[in-house]
Amino acid sequence: MDNKHFRIECKDIVLIEFRAEDFEEMQRLTWQPEIYEFLPDWNVAPEQRKEWLINYEIPENQRFLESVANGGRIGDLRLRLGIILKETGEFIGWCCTGPKDELPEPNREIMYAISKDYRGKGYTTQAAQGLIRYLFENTEVEVLNALALTENLPSNKVILKCGFKQINDIIIDEEQYHLYKLHKSDWVSRLQGKEVSLT
Repeated sequence: MDNKHFRIECKDIVLIEFRAEDFEEMQRLTWQPEIYEFLPDWNVAPEQRKEWLINYEIPENQRFLESVANGGRIGDLRLRLGIILKETGEFIGWCCTGPKDELPEPNREIMYAISKDYRGKGYTTQAAQGLIRYLFENTEVEVLNALALTENLPSNKVILKCGFKQINDIIIDEEQYHLYKLHKSDWVSRLQGKEVSLT
């Protein structure tokens, strides 16, 4: 398993910062109809995907992680993590965080996508929960947003499982989304409640 790159350990998967070697698998996933139906901007030509990955996404990840190391003030920086299946080392999706321009501040969101071959196994929930924990424990973030198209039932289920509360519906690019928020204080209370219930 890769130990050179930033990682967040979860039960069955590990989140690892985007790497150049993930390019082909990432490109293949962006062209699954089950993914580009909900993330149409991601299925671009291979040359465009490689340029984004090498020249923008990987360098910005480094700036994000440096900001965390220097006090946790991440501002508008984005972090993009691959979802890697521990059992096989396969790149099966991604889980990312960054500002969503269409939302009022604080407008940091988390978003995710997973291969059609690995849905319904709890991997996306593990990934989202791992990223949420990392952000609330290591950065100045106090509020997170999540969006899901109203008809995307699996994504809405993941968001609710992570403790987000639905705020309202919004229209972005003529599509209707459920908007959710998760406050750090609510996340801490929920975590403490779970720990108490286990004793």
